[in-house]
Amino acid sequence: MRTLIVLRHAKAAHVAGLADRERPLTERGERDAALAGERMRALGLAPELVLCSPAVRTRRTAELAFPGVEPCYERDIYEAYPDELLELVRRTEPELRTVVLCGHNPGVHELALGLAGGDYGFRPGSFAVIETGSEWSELSPGEGRLVTLWDPKED
Repeated sequence: MRTLIVLRHAKAAHVAGLADRERPLTERGERDAALAGERMRALGLAPELVLCSPAVRTRRTAELAFPGVEPCYERDIYEAYPDELLELVRRTEPELRTVVLCGHNPGVHELALGLAGGDYGFRPGSFAVIETGSEWSELSPGEGRLVTLWDPKED
């Protein structure tokens, strides 16, 4: 069994004149990112790999959620479509069992829905835990099972 944790970056600030990739987390976003990590640890989830967009808000989300874990920054996650994100996950080493993909909407939300179905929103800081019996290289839409959905506003 493999576990993919799809994490949307936490709430980010809109700062006039600042490039989108440079947007920082808000104070709420900082709290929510740390809380997301706490909730994952409480569920017994320990990622072996964190795939992360290089945008400031995703980097900080991963840093707060997974202290001590060095993310693998993938520029292709920024503004990616769900099929591009799935292709990135498919390149994961087969021996890894728990992987996080930390990125942006709408791509991460659509990836989670495509893999495991459902009808839910995906606010900033939310994560979906998806289990699959498939090898990473063979993962396809519909082959996952949504185990947990966490939303910081509902915590």
